[in-house]
Amino acid sequence: MKSLLAWGKIQVSNVDKVILISQFEQKANHQNHLFGLFWEFLSPAIQIIIYYLVFGIRLNGQTIIHSDIPYIYWMLIGIIPWFYISSSIVSGAGSISRNLSLISKTHFPIEILPTIAIVKGLNSFFAMLGLFLILFMSQGFLPTLEWLQLLYYFPCMVLFLLALAVLTSAITVVFRDLQLIINAAMRLLFFISGAVVNVSAHPESLLTKVLSLNPLVYIIEGFRDALLSRGWFFDDPWRMVYFFSFLLIVLLTGIYITEKYESDFVEYI
Repeated sequence: MKSLLAWGKIQVSNVDKVILISQFEQKANHQNHLFGLFWEFLSPAIQIIIYYLVFGIRLNGQTIIHSDIPYIYWMLIGIIPWFYISSSIVSGAGSISRNLSLISKTHFPIEILPTIAIVKGLNSFFAMLGLFLILFMSQGFLPTLEWLQLLYYFPCMVLFLLALAVLTSAITVVFRDLQLIINAAMRLLFFISGAVVNVSAHPESLLTKVLSLNPLVYIIEGFRDALLSRGWFFDDPWRMVYFFSFLLIVLLTGIYITEKYESDFVEYI
């Protein structure tokens, strides 16, 4: 627990550094592009338009099973957090290994590297979510009280991604193949995390119960519960307990590995 408190203290004391570096990395990624940072808004807009054309117009607004919600909206609610989740998992896993030279030359707090990887993708996520909400409300889906749950599920998503980044970034330094494994696994996670497939369509089946153990399903379905007004997060307290228990185990394991092998990281340059 002391390690967790010390890690949290480092995060809080370096908030300004995390924000500045994440903004710098965003600008660096687009410095050679004509539209620069505007791609943070243009790229999400293009992706949303493509999915709308393919699934919305092509399927004539077909609804998902047992629901009066058009599939395109159901899918976008899941796929928008998925875009952020997938990019953050990949980026977070390599956050330390990409910066080993920085660690070896300066007294840089290694603990904030995974945090930077998670924070720098938020602009794109907010842009996509904002565009979707405009489209959603223009079709008559007005805000309800359940939308306030976004204030719960968004921190859940960020905290889980951060915990996962802390763990995978430490392991990737000594086992570089993990980065390739994660890249390949994202293709499978895309379908079993509920982004485009209704993994909870048959709640009594064994497969559904197994898939529900995936913390990403909790997050993505949570966004749908909020925006589709399907219920409240406290309606199923055991899932909430399971999610945060899983998150805490992942985070503590990541902190432990980082602390134990931090002094040896520079040997892997």
